[in-house]
Amino acid sequence: MGKELPIVSTATPEAASEQAEKVIYSRVFCQRDNSPPLRLLVEFLRMRGQTPIIPSGIDEIALDEWAWVQMALSYQQDRKPIQLFCLRDRGTYKDVFDQERGQFSQLLSVHDGMESQLVRSYLTDCRFILTTRMIEQDITEEGYDFNGWILEFYQEQCNGIVQIDNRGFYSPKGELIIDMSVSVED
Repeated sequence: MGKELPIVSTATPEAASEQAEKVIYSRVFCQRDNSPPLRLLVEFLRMRGQTPIIPSGIDEIALDEWAWVQMALSYQQDRKPIQLFCLRDRGTYKDVFDQERGQFSQLLSVHDGMESQLVRSYLTDCRFILTTRMIEQDITEEGYDFNGWILEFYQEQCNGIVQIDNRGFYSPKGELIIDMSVSVED
């Protein structure tokens, strides 16, 4: 197994203030053994007309590392980057991987039907989880599109299924197949 390489640390003064900001998480539960190197994601985004901004100071060789853990990609200079995390079924963050997978398995236990069986099979066979994190107050339509392309890349390249917090699970065609939206009651 390759080394786990934290590419970008979020330990900045801004990170503490972001704790108070509302964040949006989305995930792809991937069945492929390993995550592709980040360079392939960057090339995919460019082929889709996106302009991913890689943080300064990133060694170009690091983009070829398959065992990456964390990365930030921006879609506009004046916006906060989208944070990407790769949690694997082995290695340093296995406990977080197990917790995420277990949490979603439990949430799915109340759902019946063919769609929930499909999603459960993805969770059971999942080898890594690609998670994106966006600051809701800072994200634009372009940012949502940029995030969507990231999710699509991992869905297609890693045999994954997409989950978006407060929405649910999506089929490869982009259709909501399990609604897990949260109703807010005061």
